[in-house]
Amino acid sequence: MKFCTTYYFILLTIAFGCEQKSNTLNKEKVTSEILNMFDNYHDAIKAGGLEAEFDYLDKSSDFFWVPPGYESALSYDSVQSILISNSKLINTIEFSFDTIQIVPLTDSIANYSGIVSGKMTDTTNTVSLFKIIESGTLIKREDGWKLLNGQSRNLQTSDH
Repeated sequence: MKFCTTYYFILLTIAFGCEQKSNTLNKEKVTSEILNMFDNYHDAIKAGGLEAEFDYLDKSSDFFWVPPGYESALSYDSVQSILISNSKLINTIEFSFDTIQIVPLTDSIANYSGIVSGKMTDTTNTVSLFKIIESGTLIKREDGWKLLNGQSRNLQTSDH
């Protein structure tokens, strides 16, 4: 009888001690976090210009982006140089998503695509309206969601 009691105790210990972790992806939470990040991202750019983007770009060697007008992927350093150079030509700039689709893959990686509307005033006070179609991958780092890679291109607007 002692063997059965010991065996039963071991089975209970294994059953309760080896609690399975839930691998359930909380898509709503991930989507909400990313939408919040994009709101903050656009607010930061409106307040601080293009250089405010640096806080939202992943600085790892895995980062790449294909900006409008480019035919190949650029590294973080190249994108940073372009943003610094272009920021000198802009007085104000605003972005907002017209449409966005977020596809969480894990709790720390998601894909997205959408159409971004923009309004820019350059240093000669010329106002330009534009639309960009964009898609990419986001990664959650210790300091929040970052753009890991992607591409964007200009769309024609009704003003053209």
